[in-house]
Amino acid sequence: MEIIISENPAEASAKAAEAVKMQILAKRSSVLGLATGGTVIGLYGKLAEMCGRGEVSFKKVSTFNLDEYVGMPASDPNSYRSFMEKHLFSKIDVDRSNTHIPDGCAENIRAYCVQYENKIRLCGGIDLQVLGIGSDGHIGFNEPSSSLGSRTRVKTLTEKTRADNSRFFGGDISKVPMHAVTMGIGTILDSREILLLAFGEGKAEAVARMAEGPVTATVPASALQLHPNVKVFLDEPAASKLANKAYYKYVYANKP
Repeated sequence: MEIIISENPAEASAKAAEAVKMQILAKRSSVLGLATGGTVIGLYGKLAEMCGRGEVSFKKVSTFNLDEYVGMPASDPNSYRSFMEKHLFSKIDVDRSNTHIPDGCAENIRAYCVQYENKIRLCGGIDLQVLGIGSDGHIGFNEPSSSLGSRTRVKTLTEKTRADNSRFFGGDISKVPMHAVTMGIGTILDSREILLLAFGEGKAEAVARMAEGPVTATVPASALQLHPNVKVFLDEPAASKLANKAYYKYVYANKP
C-alpha cells in the first residue's frame, strides 16, 4: 500500500487523476471502477479538464460503478447515475453504452447482482478501481462486518452511513434509503489496481485503522492491505492519525 500525502484535496485529486490518466494511456480500452460521493468530485473535475485539453480520451473506456440505492430510479436526482452524469460523464467523451451502474430497481435484485458480476468478468475485469472510505471504514457500501470475500449484493446501510449521506438529501436521514446494491469486498480486491481517496479530519481514524490496524471485517477497508497494488491519496488532516506518517512521506519523496 502506497500512501501519498498532499497539502490539500485539490493537490491529492490532481495526483490521483494523473494515475487514472496513465492507466488509460497505457490501455485505451481500460475498465474503470468508479465511486461516488463528495470525495471524488475533485478527481472527476481533473479528469474532465484533461479530456477537454485532449490529454486523455474515454472513447474506448468501460466503467462500472460501485453501488446504487435500492428502489431509486436512475432518473432520480439523488441516484448515482445522476451523480455520474453531473460530475463526469457529461464532461468527457465516454460512450454511455460502456458505462454501467447497478440497477437498484431490478425486478429480481439477487439475480441482477450475479449478472453485474458477470458483466465485469465479460469486460475482462476492472483494471483500476477508484474508492472513497466511510468514516466507519466501509468501502462501497460494504458496512462493518461485511465478508472480506463478498461479491455484489444488497446491503443494509448503518445509521452512521445514512446520517453521513443525509447531506445529499437535504439533511433529512429519513429520505436516505435503507438498502443499496454494492460490489463486494472480494469484487473490489479482484481489481488490478486500486486508488483510494480520503480527505478531512473526519476520515483520519478510518484511514489509520485501514492502513495500520489489523485486517478485520470490522474495518472493511483494511482488506486493502491484502492487495498488491493500492495507492492511497490523502490530505494532511486525513493523514493526521497515521503512526508512520513521516515514513510514508519519506518513501514517496525517495521513490526509486
